[in-house]
Amino acid sequence: MPGHQLAPDIPSDVLASEQAHLAESRAALKAMRAHAQSLSADAAGDWVSQQILQSLLDQRVAALADHPDTPLFFGRLDRQAGDDLPGTIYVGRRHVHDGGSKPLVIDWRAPVSQAFYQASPADPMGVVRRRRFGYHGGALTAFEDEPLGEGGEIGPSRILTDEIERPRTGPMRDIVATIQPDQDEIVRSTLAQTVCVQGAPGTGKTAVGLHRAAYLLYTHRERLARAGVMIVGPNRAFLSYISSVLPALGEVKVDQTTVAGLLGEHAAEEDPMVAAVKGDARMAAVLERALWLHIVKPEEGVVFTKGVYRYRVADYEVREIVASLRGTTRYNPGRAALAQRLAHMVLVRMEQRGESPDDRVQDAVARSKPVKQLVDTVWPKLTPEQVLYRLLSDPEFLKKAAKSDLSPDEQEMLVWRKPYRSWKSAKWSAADAALLDELRDLMERTPSLGHLVVDEAQDLSEMQLRALGRRCRNGSATVLGDLAQGTTPWSTSSWESVLEHLGQREGEVTELTLGFRVPREVLDYAARLLPSIAPELAAPRSLRPGVGSLTVRPGGSVAQAAAEVLTREGSIGVIVPDALVADVSRALADLPHAVLGPDSDEEHRLLIVPATLAKGLEYDHVIVVEPADIVAAEPRGLARLYVVLTRAVTSLTVLHDKPLPAELTT
Repeated sequence: MPGHQLAPDIPSDVLASEQAHLAESRAALKAMRAHAQSLSADAAGDWVSQQILQSLLDQRVAALADHPDTPLFFGRLDRQAGDDLPGTIYVGRRHVHDGGSKPLVIDWRAPVSQAFYQASPADPMGVVRRRRFGYHGGALTAFEDEPLGEGGEIGPSRILTDEIERPRTGPMRDIVATIQPDQDEIVRSTLAQTVCVQGAPGTGKTAVGLHRAAYLLYTHRERLARAGVMIVGPNRAFLSYISSVLPALGEVKVDQTTVAGLLGEHAAEEDPMVAAVKGDARMAAVLERALWLHIVKPEEGVVFTKGVYRYRVADYEVREIVASLRGTTRYNPGRAALAQRLAHMVLVRMEQRGESPDDRVQDAVARSKPVKQLVDTVWPKLTPEQVLYRLLSDPEFLKKAAKSDLSPDEQEMLVWRKPYRSWKSAKWSAADAALLDELRDLMERTPSLGHLVVDEAQDLSEMQLRALGRRCRNGSATVLGDLAQGTTPWSTSSWESVLEHLGQREGEVTELTLGFRVPREVLDYAARLLPSIAPELAAPRSLRPGVGSLTVRPGGSVAQAAAEVLTREGSIGVIVPDALVADVSRALADLPHAVLGPDSDEEHRLLIVPATLAKGLEYDHVIVVEPADIVAAEPRGLARLYVVLTRAVTSLTVLHDKPLPAELTT
């Protein structure tokens, strides 16, 4: 192979030396973990400090866990002499040092490790030779050298290609050993920079987002430990699929959730067109008016009695206070401020009478019955559910709140045909969850995280994006998705629009078009749908030719197709129209299999996957059943089919009794 020196051509003692370094590194990691386990939180003093320290120690122990089947290091850099850095650096998933604090493995996120991903003969970055290691399980079995200090070209890396193509079962693996230069640039973007990644299938956008989270946690450990990092995915099956990536990189303190998990699990069925109106950003202004319409113009003042004295705040003074607060504060702090302002004016009256009241007197007046009664009348205590209930059950109130933002037809769509008896008995939809969150933020400010990673963002409504944006208003975000894979009625057609509604207008949009996972033959077949679903996007390219990876079989048996791929290595996903899940499961009754559910974490080798849950997942072998039914099942069915056809890493088999969609046959 041009430009490479492979391990079989190198004396076995060199390989043995590298294997010895791996054994030494594993032993050192084990010692580091044992040391962490031996530390005690008892010396921290009080009970609270002990609990905090113990939690930190537990996290440290978890982060130092070894994964025997996962390579501890995957690369080596031999550097030019002349600086303070070691001449030889091993690059791996985490930092490992021996008893004398000598580094045996350098974390891939360290600045010096960047050369492993970015160095080239044109710009060697001080590296004379880059060595890649090949593993079988956890055993180091081969290596490959790339001379960088000699100029010339370096051919494709066999070890790199084998690692990308290696069949896998179970959850998603990290890609830390195979990160490409364009991916590395995204991963190492600064914390302040919001990055939006348009990624074609198989380009590794999800993995890039997860590795960026790991990189930021390493680089800004103290800050992000306080502010927090959160991963938001499309469903719990997806979260289960990616769940092992960050722990494998030593990051165990990252929240992973769905939009529903974040905003509230509400599952009332709803017409998609109604959900689309509720998801429109225009609803933000409607909700704001609806909330503030609950404030009543004060018609009376307040009288506070203490002993024989009566202290009065006139009605016009109350109106002035309410007017000064309305719209300048969130609803609940405004309500509290109204009580305090009224109490302060009473104290002014007391001082005018010669008294010397203090803050305790003001708090007592603010809590007094006359003040509380006035506040409850003018600025009533509310919950988000009460406001939304009134909006969706009272056409006249909705009309007042909507003004010209919603058309009469849209208003009619929103009003419940059969209102619930009260806001407490109301059943809310997923779209309502974002509206309730908007109201909640109008009442009390939503805390911000340090960094938010949002995957499959093209499917989020504008109101859902606003809800997520509130959670990174003082931080940054990594936004991941593919416009061609938008399958909801409100799917976006513009990443600039996504960033605007997320509140991150200065975010940088970047594109990954070179695929590493999906074979070219499969990707080209799926790309026939692009002119119909996302004509503005360039067709994705794949590094892997994948000759023979695609089979289109009219009238084929799903049981026969599954039996055939079971003879091959790797995971198998049988992706079917949701309505055919039970039928296909019966057809596979003689083969051990499981059915993937929205909240399941099945790791069975042969999985039946409903088409609506396939997004973000990948399998070595994919069998797609009845594409025409997948298309017919929903308004954006062609986009759903594009998702389904691009889940295969090694082979794709398409089975159909009905004619294929015309877009696939042209």
